[in-house]
Amino acid sequence: MLKGFTALVLLQLLGSIVNWAFLPLLPGPIIGMLLLLGWLMLQGGVSDAVSAAAGGLLQYLPLLLVVPAVGIMTSGKILLDEWVAIASALVLSLLVTVPLCGWLMERMIRRIDARGGDGE
Repeated sequence: MLKGFTALVLLQLLGSIVNWAFLPLLPGPIIGMLLLLGWLMLQGGVSDAVSAAAGGLLQYLPLLLVVPAVGIMTSGKILLDEWVAIASALVLSLLVTVPLCGWLMERMIRRIDARGGDGE
């Protein structure tokens, strides 16, 4: 588990370094997750060490929701002042993501059917 946790922390650190040096508009943890995705794709799957470390961290995932909830509670006036922009962004994102997800699902179904299997 320590080996997997070390790999996750090092990838996040590398993402922060790339953020600082080359991509200041993209957050370091996001770059780290993209690096993790690339690493997992190169490996062909998730190693047991990374799986154990990620499983151990998943039990603390609900704690990450405390910060946004507190932000919503303390920023009520700002949210009310900017409700039109917030509602517009939510509607626009809904109009973009729902058709995109449907299109991706159709492509994946066609791909599975073309392979002649049920995806297993």
